[in-house]
Amino acid sequence: MKSPDPLLRRRLLLESLTVLAADARVQVAWLTKYEIGTDEIALDFEHAFAMAEALVEEGRLDPGVRPDLRETNALLSTMSGADNAERWSEDALSVDEGWCRARQVASCARR
Repeated sequence: MKSPDPLLRRRLLLESLTVLAADARVQVAWLTKYEIGTDEIALDFEHAFAMAEALVEEGRLDPGVRPDLRETNALLSTMSGADNAERWSEDALSVDEGWCRARQVASCARR
């Protein structure tokens, strides 16, 4: 399978970071608009993150964002699983410490 165009991959990464870095109210509005669940925020980032290393190698993404991308991915990973189901509600977006930290790190990665 052919990899998507580098510009498309970069745009997907930036869009996923934009949603992830957004205020909880904006995230809920985005979820409502597209009629999707909270986990889609993380899934969009996960898909884009999988392409990030290639973007760095192609010179289309600053290598300096790698630590922030990796930290964002790790944060979201620690929040997953059945034991953390309560963290994936729309209400949790505004009160959960993991989501607050993910917003901060995603903001840094957007630079």
